Amino acid sequence: MASEDIDRDVCKLVHGLARTLDGHVRRVADELGLTPSQVVALRELSEPITARELAARMACEASNATFVLDRLEERGLLNRHPHPTDRRAKQIVLTAEGLRRREQALKLLGDTSPLGSLRADQQEALRDLLKALTA
Repeated sequence: MASEDIDRDVCKLVHGLARTLDGHVRRVADELGLTPSQVVALRELSEPITARELAARMACEASNATFVLDRLEERGLLNRHPHPTDRRAKQIVLTAEGLRRREQALKLLGDTSPLGSLRADQQEALRDLLKALTA
């Protein structure tokens, strides 16, 4: 198979996987009564971080992450606290309810993940290949 054919096939497959994963996040968001962006934010809030760090993890602009954070804060799922070392920044910290909702989201995302049909070693290999391609 020619290199350009492989490139085209890989692009189609990666695009298809992205659409499948997006649909999965949307279904979980619907089940939780959240937006897909809110589910992604909860998934990424594994520790106190700044809005800028969250934006990088979500692969979006800081203003978009701030909008999502504002909505989550309105729902009582997070608080903003002064950053311990940077006077200009705020740390995002999940509330008890935010932690509960995050756990729900992680469980739903994991239980029905499109990647669940792969063995653990296949999932790791896929992750490693994608890291190498996006490094």
